[in-house]
Amino acid sequence: MTKTAVTKAHLPTSPFKAPVAPPAKRFAVGDRVTHDVFGLGRVTTVEDGIAVLVDFGGMQERITSPYAKLTVL
Repeated sequence: MTKTAVTKAHLPTSPFKAPVAPPAKRFAVGDRVTHDVFGLGRVTTVEDGIAVLVDFGGMQERITSPYAKLTVL
C-alpha cells in the first residue's frame, strides 16, 4: 500500500511563507526530451495539459501529465 502526498493548507496566521507551486511543464512539437525510463526522444504531439506523444527512436510513448520523469533538453 502506498501513501499519496497530501499538502497541508496554509494558515493565514502562520509565520511561515506559503509554499509556491512549481510552474507547469510546457512542451512543444519538436522539443528534444529525456525520460528516466525510455531515454532520449523528440515530442511529436502535444495534448495541452493532458499528455505528450514522444518518439524514442524505435517506439512511441504517450506520457501523461504531470510529466514527473520527462525533462526538456
